[in-house]
Amino acid sequence: MAVANLKRATSTGANAAAARRRKLTGPQKAAILFLCLGEKRGSALLQQLDDVEIQQVTRAMSGLGSISSETVEQVLSDFVEDITNGGGVVGSFAVAENLLRSLLPGDQVEGILKDIRGPLKERDLWARFGALSENVIANYLKGEHEQTIAAILSNVKTDVAAKVLPILGPEKMQNVVERMIRMEAVPHHMMKQIEESLQSDIINAGAQPTTTEQHQRMADLFNKLDRNAFDAMAPALEESIPDTFDAIKAKMFTFEDLVKMDAMDLAKIMRGMPGNTLPTALRGASQGARDAFLNALPARSRDMLQEEMDSMGPVRRREVSAAQSMMLDYARTLAEEDQVRLPINDEDDEMF
Repeated sequence: MAVANLKRATSTGANAAAARRRKLTGPQKAAILFLCLGEKRGSALLQQLDDVEIQQVTRAMSGLGSISSETVEQVLSDFVEDITNGGGVVGSFAVAENLLRSLLPGDQVEGILKDIRGPLKERDLWARFGALSENVIANYLKGEHEQTIAAILSNVKTDVAAKVLPILGPEKMQNVVERMIRMEAVPHHMMKQIEESLQSDIINAGAQPTTTEQHQRMADLFNKLDRNAFDAMAPALEESIPDTFDAIKAKMFTFEDLVKMDAMDLAKIMRGMPGNTLPTALRGASQGARDAFLNALPARSRDMLQEEMDSMGPVRRREVSAAQSMMLDYARTLAEEDQVRLPINDEDDEMF
């Protein structure tokens, strides 16, 4: 019965109500179950799948990443009624490879993994580069042409680019940002040279973003950029590329914009914050924004949060920025899963 359920999840992606906090495909749900079963039991069940199903599950497992305990519990409850509490698991290429090697011949394992390695290595290149400190990245980029810097920063996470840009200096930051905004498809040979210079064996540079996607990326970057750096740069951008900069600003979603959300949605975001993230974020908010957050909570929770904020010592600006960025990222995640609604482009939804 368990195998039948796993096959059905792999081929059809059944049980769409599962994993409300993260949208998962059928193979991804099956991969989570295999990880929960462990190598020995998972291997026994995997042997009963055919080659296509094994490849689907293995591919899903390789790119699964960290899965929250809530998501694991939801997936498990769809398959096994008597399981009510799951634990977090981590899917990786190594885990998938070890599972396959425990039950299949080496040549068959290589055949299954062959198509998975390339894309993972490509992602791994930029992940490793983005994991370096901002000072190391900035020093690496300072000797590069501004167009090359723009291409590189367009391939790392926006929070990384936001930390690196100010270190480059005001003039270079200005020029690089303008190039990032205007950037079109980067020639394949240029990307290959860039990637080779980052000491990685990459064949395909991947798809280039559309203008809308690039504007959204720059809006995300500006959201995470140091506020003083953004304010200093904004007037020049408004003068040099007014229409484009206006389009980007329209897509920006800041911490202060959270107060425009429905009170229940705002409370849901606050409940999802770990540790002292919420009080730290509110310490750097305006009084009006702070009151809006507090008013969205029940009286008891409001009093506890106020007491926690009052008892906190001095908080550094970068700690406040990091906490506010975490709340914004979480709000976007919930919005992508249709659990909350962000106050962006509300004029499109005006009621008549």
